[in-house]
Amino acid sequence: MSAYIIATYDITDPVGYEPYVPAVIPLLQKHNAEILVADYEARGLEGEVRGVNVVLRFESEEAALAWYNDPDYESVKKTRVDSTSHGTVTLAKQFVPASE
Repeated sequence: MSAYIIATYDITDPVGYEPYVPAVIPLLQKHNAEILVADYEARGLEGEVRGVNVVLRFESEEAALAWYNDPDYESVKKTRVDSTSHGTVTLAKQFVPASE
C-alpha cells in the first residue's frame, strides 16, 4: 500500500535553502519516491498556506520511513530545517475504501 509524505513550510533563508532541492532529488530517486506535488505558489482554500507544499509517494510506509531516516538525508534535512520555518512533515497512508 502506498504511503505519502506531505511537507509544508516557509522559506526564511533563500540562500541557505538553495542547495536543498538539488541534494534531495538523488535521495528521493534512491528510495523510488514519486514527486506528486512541489508547489511554491499553492492557493489556500482554508487555513494558513505555507510557501512550499510537497507531496511524495512511496511504495510503502516502510519505504517512506527509510528515506526520511536515511543517514544520507540528515545533512540535507538540516539544510531545509535551518532555512525554513513553520514546517510540518506528515506521513499518511493510501486511502483504501471499505469493501461493500
